[in-house]
Amino acid sequence: MEGSCKGRRREPEGSLDCPSLEFEYNDSDHLSAELSELYSYTEEPDLILNRRCFEERFRLQGGEVRWITLDPAQHRTHVMRLLDELEVVVREKRLSAARAILYLAQGVFGECETESDVLRWSRYNCFLLYQTGTFAVFLELLNMEIANSQACSKALRKPALSLADSTELRVFLSVMYLLVENIRQQLPEDDTEWKTQRETFRSELAFPCNGEEPFAHLLFTMVTKFCSGHSPHFPMKKVLLLLWKVLLFTLGGFSELQSAKEQKRAEVGLPPLSEDCIQVVKNMKATAPPSYGIELGEPQKRGRRSRKDSLDLYNEKDPFKSEECTGAEEEETEDSENMMDTESDIQERDLMSQPLSALRSNMERVYFPKGLPWAPKVRQKDIEDFLEMSRNKFIGFTLGHDIDTLVGLPRPIHESVKTLKQHKYVSVADIQIKKEEELEKCPMSLGEEDVEETAAECLYKAMLYNIPQYMIALLKILLAAAPTSKAKTDSINILADILPEEMPVTVLQSMKLGIDVNRHKEIIVKSVSALLLLLLKHFKLNHIYQFEYVSQHLVFANCIPLILKFFNQNIMSYICAKNSICLLDFPSCVVHELPELTAESLESGDNNQFCWRNLFSCINLLRILNKLTKWKHSRTMMLVVFKSAPILKRALKVKQATMQLYVLKLLKLQTKYLGRQWRKSNMKTMSAIYQMVRHRMNDDWAYGNDIDARPWDFQAEECILRGNIESFNSRRYKKNPNWEFAPVDNCLQSVVGQNLELPEDFHYTYELWLEREVFSNPIHWEDLLQCS
Repeated sequence: MEGSCKGRRREPEGSLDCPSLEFEYNDSDHLSAELSELYSYTEEPDLILNRRCFEERFRLQGGEVRWITLDPAQHRTHVMRLLDELEVVVREKRLSAARAILYLAQGVFGECETESDVLRWSRYNCFLLYQTGTFAVFLELLNMEIANSQACSKALRKPALSLADSTELRVFLSVMYLLVENIRQQLPEDDTEWKTQRETFRSELAFPCNGEEPFAHLLFTMVTKFCSGHSPHFPMKKVLLLLWKVLLFTLGGFSELQSAKEQKRAEVGLPPLSEDCIQVVKNMKATAPPSYGIELGEPQKRGRRSRKDSLDLYNEKDPFKSEECTGAEEEETEDSENMMDTESDIQERDLMSQPLSALRSNMERVYFPKGLPWAPKVRQKDIEDFLEMSRNKFIGFTLGHDIDTLVGLPRPIHESVKTLKQHKYVSVADIQIKKEEELEKCPMSLGEEDVEETAAECLYKAMLYNIPQYMIALLKILLAAAPTSKAKTDSINILADILPEEMPVTVLQSMKLGIDVNRHKEIIVKSVSALLLLLLKHFKLNHIYQFEYVSQHLVFANCIPLILKFFNQNIMSYICAKNSICLLDFPSCVVHELPELTAESLESGDNNQFCWRNLFSCINLLRILNKLTKWKHSRTMMLVVFKSAPILKRALKVKQATMQLYVLKLLKLQTKYLGRQWRKSNMKTMSAIYQMVRHRMNDDWAYGNDIDARPWDFQAEECILRGNIESFNSRRYKKNPNWEFAPVDNCLQSVVGQNLELPEDFHYTYELWLEREVFSNPIHWEDLLQCS
C-alpha cells in the first residue's frame, strides 16, 4: 500500500488495485490520538518541565507521597493550593503553577506505567480540576494574555517567531483543551456526578451568564487577531483544536445532529425521517471499476476494446455506439495525471495478466448490492414543474402552484403525480423559508417571532457582525496549511508555535522538524475543516438563512476554488502520508523509555493503512463543498468553470465509501453541464453515481441539459438570496435600526394610559409648547381630505 501510494506525483496504474480502506467516519479520532495531536514534537521538553514544576510543589507535602495514592479530599486540597498560586503577581510563579496544573491534566504520567493509566488519571484529574473552578481561572488568565499589548508589540518587532513567544498561551490553551476533550467524552462507567458536571460544563460554554460571549466566540476573535497580523504569536494550532472541540461539545456531533433533526421535524409537523443517514453511509461499500470486462472464453487481445463492447456492459441503446470517441480522449488527456478515464484499459490489462482460475475467483467475489442505498426524494418544485410541463402540453395553460387539480390530463400523468407525491420530501428549511416569507409580508399582524435560545442561536448572535472576517480568517489559515500552497512572503505564518528557538543543525534533527511541520499543517487542516462543517450543519438546522449567510461569505472568500486547489494533488499520497513518529506521540513518549532516534525509525511511521486525520479532512472538505453548491446553479457552474471534474475523478481512486459518495455527489451536480461526450466516455463514473447517490425523481442529471441554467441568471440568484438573508438578519437581530416597520399600539386606552417621563419644568412651559407646536402650525385641510 505504502509503496504504491507514496512519493510519486503521477499515480501508477496499480493504485486502482489499492484495497478498500477500513475507515469509519466519525466526529473525531480515538482519545489518545486526539490528545497526542495537541502537542508538537518540538514541545517534548515542556512535558518534562511540567512534571518538574508539579513535583517541586508536591514534595512540600512531605516524604515520598505519590498522587495516585492520595484520596479525593487530599487531591482537592492540593489543587486548591495550586490555584491560589495563580493569583500571585510574579509572572514566572504563575506560569510555574499553571505548568503544575497542566501536568495534572496530562495524567501524572511520571507515576503511571502504561498508556491506559495515563489516560485514566488524565480524565479523573480533569473532572477534579473542573470541580474546583480551574476552567474559569484559566479563562481569566487567557483573557489577560490576549489583551497583553506588550507581548503583541514584542512579537511584531521580532523578525522570526518561535515556541518561546507563545509559552503562556500554549500552557493555558493546553489545560483548557484537556478539560474540554476529557469531559466531553462519554463512557458507560461514568457515575451520575460526572454526567451532571458534563451537562453543567456544556451549558457554561454555550450559554454564558451576565451577558458574556460564548467561549467559542472568544476563540474566533483570537483567530481574526492572528490573521490580521496584530497577534502573530498566537499558537494557532491549539486555538483551532480547542475551537473545534468546544463546538463539538456545545453544539453536538453527528448523532446529536440526527436526533435534533428528528425533534425539529416533529416540532414543525413533518413526518419522521425514513432513514438514518449516518447508518446508511456507514453501511455503504466502496465501488471499484467492474472486473468482468472481457469474456472468459475469448482469446486474450491486447488492443483497445471497441466502444460497442464497452457500452454493451450497461445495455445501452445508444445510436452513437459505433463512433470512436476521439474527441473525448483528447479532452480527458489534457491533464493525464488527474484522470481516471483509462480505467477500463487498466482493468483489462490487469485481468489479462491473471490466470483463468484467478479470474473466476474474482468473479465470485464481486459485490452486488441488493438495492439502492437511498430512498428517492421529490421536492414540491419538482412536482410543480412536472405538472406545468404536462398542462402546457395537453391542455395549453397552467395553474401555478396547484399540484392537486389533474383535470384534462391523461391517466399516465395521474399515476406519475401519485408516484411523485409518495416520495415527496419536505425539509425543515422549506418550512423556515415559508415562515420567513409570511413574517416579511405581515410583520405587524403576525407579531414577534418566538425564537428558541439554542446553543447555535446564541453563537450566531454573538458572531453575526463579524462572520465575514471569521470566514476569511479560517480560509486564510486553510490556504496556508494546504500541501498544494507555495510559501509566499505575504502569507500568514502558521508555524510560529512549532519552530524551536535554535534551528536544527544535524540531518536527523532536520528530518524530525520536517515531519513535525507537515504533521502540524495536517492537524490545522483537520481542525478547520471539522469546525467549518459543524458550523454549517448546525446553523442549517437552526435556521436556513443562518446557514446561507455563512455559506455565502465562504463563497465570497473563494472557498470553492480553495477546496479544489486542495484536491489538486496526489490525493492517495496525502491520505497515505506518514507524517508521524509513533515513539514521540503522547502518551507513549512519557511512559516508555525512548530509544535513540535514527533516520530509519523516523521514516518508519506507523503501520496503519492510511492517515486517519488526512482522510477525515478530505471527507470534511468534500462535504463542505457539497453544502455550498447544492441547489445553487451559480456555484455549480463554478465547479465547471474551475474544471473540477478531473480533480474529483482522481479522488475516486481512494476506495472508501464515504469519500466516494461525496465525490460522486459533486460530479452528479455538474454532469448535465459537461456535455454528452464527457458522459459517454465516463460510463463507469456515471454507473457509480447511479449506484451510490440518492435519486431525485424528474432529475435529468444523466442525460439532459438544464434549460433553466442560463448564465445571466446566476448573479441575480445570489443577489436575491443575499436580500433574503439581510432582511432575515434585520428582522430578527435588529441589525438595521432604521427599519421602516415598527410595532404600533392601536389601542386608545393603552396609549392614553402610558406613563411618559416629562422634564421637571414641563408644566411651567406647557402653554408655550402648546402655542408653538399646535396653535401656530397651520392645518392644510384640503391635503388632509385628499389623503383620506
